[in-house]
Amino acid sequence: MRIWSESFEHRGRIPAEFAMGTPDGFGGNRNPHLAWDDAPANTRSFALLCIDTDAPTDGSTVGRDDMDIPVEQPRADFVHWAMADIPATTHSIATGACSDGISLKGKLNPPGPPGSRQGLNDYTGWFAGDDAMGGDYYGYDGPYPPSNDLRLHRYFFRLFALDVERLDLPQRFTAADVFHAMNTHVLAEAAIYGTYSLHPQVAG
Repeated sequence: MRIWSESFEHRGRIPAEFAMGTPDGFGGNRNPHLAWDDAPANTRSFALLCIDTDAPTDGSTVGRDDMDIPVEQPRADFVHWAMADIPATTHSIATGACSDGISLKGKLNPPGPPGSRQGLNDYTGWFAGDDAMGGDYYGYDGPYPPSNDLRLHRYFFRLFALDVERLDLPQRFTAADVFHAMNTHVLAEAAIYGTYSLHPQVAG
């Protein structure tokens, strides 16, 4: 099974059109185009995750003007998209079909392939308690790495072919719930990643 995108090259920079944040403020926050083929013949559904594997683990360092976050700071995952129950007949997601702009306090009913379900991304926790931004962030919300982070962030789009049509998930599910529910149902996985940074000294 393979996956690709017309919106960015594998291991290349993700354009600001698909990011939540830019050096000048908010970005376009559109979901990128994705397409896939060569899934196993007995595939009954797909699950899709987008995960930044380079999120800082020390929140007190984020966004500060008096320091840069060092590359060697320990990192953790930050989930930008969790979607399950994508029909086996679906082989692509069009640019902007699931997210086209920023919804303050989150998108409650983001569009997606018929029959699919979209879970909460990690902006839900990040903005918790923020009067202007706090809410339930369902579906895709794009990159917004700290502007003072010296590490180039990688955003992995991971597609899983599953042997069930519907995963056993709660209504407010997360990527962790998807991983747990599909544990014994994965037939194949394909992945690509793009990079993004808001630090003026970070290239790549």
